[in-house]
Amino acid sequence: MNSRVNKQVEVQEWGLIAYQQAWDEQERLFATVVDQKLRNRTLPADEQTITPNYLLFCEHPPVYTMGTSGHAENLLIDETRLTTELGATFFKIRRGGDVTYHGPGQLVGYPILDLDNFFTDIHRYMRLLEESIILTLADYGLSAGRIDGLTGVWLDYDGGDGQPGMRPRKICAMGVKASRWVTMHGFALNVNTDLSYFNHIVPCGITDKAVTSMAVELGREIPLVEVADHVQQHMAVLFDMELIGTKIARPQM
Repeated sequence: MNSRVNKQVEVQEWGLIAYQQAWDEQERLFATVVDQKLRNRTLPADEQTITPNYLLFCEHPPVYTMGTSGHAENLLIDETRLTTELGATFFKIRRGGDVTYHGPGQLVGYPILDLDNFFTDIHRYMRLLEESIILTLADYGLSAGRIDGLTGVWLDYDGGDGQPGMRPRKICAMGVKASRWVTMHGFALNVNTDLSYFNHIVPCGITDKAVTSMAVELGREIPLVEVADHVQQHMAVLFDMELIGTKIARPQM
């Protein structure tokens, strides 16, 4: 293990980017961090190099993804119709969770963190990711929280702070992969998302709860870059990160 830790996190904003391109760049950055950790294991402590951390923000054209624990029946439209009628794509990916949707107006965050730089606890990592979204929503006057046994962030999560008869509404989905304590994938927060796309799936395999967005709840659209700024500032405090500057950084094809 590297005897030194690196609390600096490079923030990149990719804008609207194809899912495959974002996935490839995630894999590249993830591999560079893991490879550096493996090299460090062969070196004396004073020759080891600190590992980098990244926090990537983007939005995607319409795409459905299914995690390793997903069930095919939770995709309610066949892949041919998904492409021809919805103009969407479909990927099976190596992350936790079931099927979900990404699309324009949704803030997607991909933290690629070496948790040896912070803490080696995946449960804590997931809870702090959720907390960064909960605090962001609170900045906009939305009371959000968790539901026991279900990953993600919800409104009306305890049945006591919304309109009578309202069922819990998921506003942020999460699914991560970690190897050698390096993370990838992350969260998808519905900001101005077209929620009709969720009609074609059982989101995250959950049949008895609804999906919502910040725009629906607030009655107005919110700039994604503004929401991303709130998220990263909360993450910086929760994870004890030092953000080293947001930049527009489009991955090369």
